Amino acid sequence: MAGSSQPVVLVRGGLRPEDEHRTGAFASGAAPFRDVVLGLDTAAPDDTVIEFAFQAASQRAAGLRVVHGRCPDLPYYDHGGDLNAELHDELTGDMHRALSKALEPWRHEFPGVRVTEQAVIGRAGSHLVEASRDASLLVVGRRRRRAAIGAAIGPVTHAVLHHATAPVAVVPHL
Repeated sequence: MAGSSQPVVLVRGGLRPEDEHRTGAFASGAAPFRDVVLGLDTAAPDDTVIEFAFQAASQRAAGLRVVHGRCPDLPYYDHGGDLNAELHDELTGDMHRALSKALEPWRHEFPGVRVTEQAVIGRAGSHLVEASRDASLLVVGRRRRRAAIGAAIGPVTHAVLHHATAPVAVVPHL
């Protein structure tokens, strides 16, 4: 996986095809798909990863929920401190603007895909694992880089591979 040059989708044992669909009574027969969730790094958004997620949502006729998590660079936050409401609003506002900018061309490319942006404070991996509970697919990127002892995955991808409940697509990018 860490050395793959193509997207890899991992599916946990025990998942069934119907798990990708919403539950409840639907008169038309087949239940609609759950949303596709994309974990997006707005500091370095990659078109390959974004396009993969939009295509997956489009093929399923599902919504696309784009999640960007960020831990503030504040020493007291790393030790369990809380953000005041004003700082929280400022940070999430900045994150929403970055998400909108990164997604704007893709909204035009895939006008039929309903996009929901979610800017969250905290570790991205934890928020993506939580989002996977109601997703048909979770899409994350993996930079193609070589570590001293071989190919490696980052901490967000590592977290979702071990803890996400939905299938996970890992899309390599530069």
